[in-house]
Amino acid sequence: MIAFITEIDNSIIFYIVFIVLQLIFIARVILRPHRQPASRIAWIAVISVLPVFGIFIYVLFGETNIGDKKTHRMRKIISSLPKLILNESDQKQIDIEIPESYQQLFNTANSISGFGTLGGNTAKLFSCSNKSIDSMVQDIDKATDHVHVLFYIWLPDNNGIKMIDAIKRAVSRGVKCRIMVDNLGSRTLIKSKYWQSLKEAGARVSIALPIGNIFLKPFKGRIDLRNHRKIVVIDNYISYCGSQNCADPEFLVKVKYAPWVDAVVRFEGPIAAQQQRLFASDWLANENEDLSSILNIPINFSQNGVLAQAFGTGPTVRYSAMPEMFESLFFMAQKKITITTPYYVPDESLQNAICSAALRGVETTVIFPARNDSFVVAAASRSYYLSLLESGVKIYEYVGGLLHTKSVTLDEQISMIGSANMDRRSFDLNYENNILLYDRKLTSDLQILQNHYISKSNSISIESVKTWSWTRRLWNNSIAMMGPLL
Repeated sequence: MIAFITEIDNSIIFYIVFIVLQLIFIARVILRPHRQPASRIAWIAVISVLPVFGIFIYVLFGETNIGDKKTHRMRKIISSLPKLILNESDQKQIDIEIPESYQQLFNTANSISGFGTLGGNTAKLFSCSNKSIDSMVQDIDKATDHVHVLFYIWLPDNNGIKMIDAIKRAVSRGVKCRIMVDNLGSRTLIKSKYWQSLKEAGARVSIALPIGNIFLKPFKGRIDLRNHRKIVVIDNYISYCGSQNCADPEFLVKVKYAPWVDAVVRFEGPIAAQQQRLFASDWLANENEDLSSILNIPINFSQNGVLAQAFGTGPTVRYSAMPEMFESLFFMAQKKITITTPYYVPDESLQNAICSAALRGVETTVIFPARNDSFVVAAASRSYYLSLLESGVKIYEYVGGLLHTKSVTLDEQISMIGSANMDRRSFDLNYENNILLYDRKLTSDLQILQNHYISKSNSISIESVKTWSWTRRLWNNSIAMMGPLL
């Protein structure tokens, strides 16, 4: 009898402890800053409905946190980076002439990374992955001082090895080469002989957001926060920005979705100095090195050429910076918006911004891939189709491979290109880099590319979406409900 009573008492104690633990985590969800109400409700439901397991999932994925120590270090580094220095002869040309109707876009970008709009850039758009890699290799072969490269995914395939060989040649000429890759995205390269060969050649290499022990990682920060940036800077004057990773378009790790279809812009001019600072913020977070000799190089400035402004987002940058940038673009549109994105899992405000643009008469087009490498994202994306179409948005699904380009063109004057997708990962979890541009010629080139995508796409109609089976709609909408948990 005593043993029975003791067993009951232990069960009651365990139950009380568990309930208290649940309440503690529910309170943490409610008190956590910068969280959408839908996200709070979703996490409370998970913790309440899934005993123990719900708490475990929350510990792994519930909070956007890379660890207090890393967060403090990253913010300190970003705040301590030296301001851009203009040559004395250019000091009076600091005011850029951007139409007042679009100035707020560039103000929004400035509020994210603190960079101003810089003229004096030339730009070339690449729509072929092989050609863009060849261009990078040619520029690296001409480098005289330094080469800085950061990729989320770098594969030891044909293009990946081309870049590695070019970096080795640069190092042999005395060029300082700093190479950074994401620990998860580039794990194949890191484990290969080529990564070691870069070290042996004399290149400085670093791994962004190292995972370490997967069992201890959750206690130090969220395991799936990644550096998704794609940055190449050469001699503080040439830079590249776009959606492309360092890999073949055949993308052997996910070959059944190939080819990967990307767009990259090569810049010459002062915009490289802003990209340089984004690279430096990531590099210095891992490496104790003085880069002031590079960051303090004065830049030449001009009113002519492409007007460009870089900005970088991530878990240690202002909350909601990336969706705010997208929403600003859509609210500022007066005539036409064309969007390409492989991953579309918007929050409510972003979805409304796109719909409202179409409803007020702006010609609004979105191009998605017909086949997505993430069946979860594909289902979630399609759950938003009906609302978009009913608002007047034109939707196309590209069938020539996995459309991976992340681009926006606006009113035939403004464009934005970079690494950020229109999903919760890019909004809250990933470090991203984008460039906002004011230039009719480059925007026209990008629109021509977007029209090429449309020519290889299927048009999605309201009628076709309404004929989807109830099981398909149930699947899509159920997956989309998980969006606030991502």
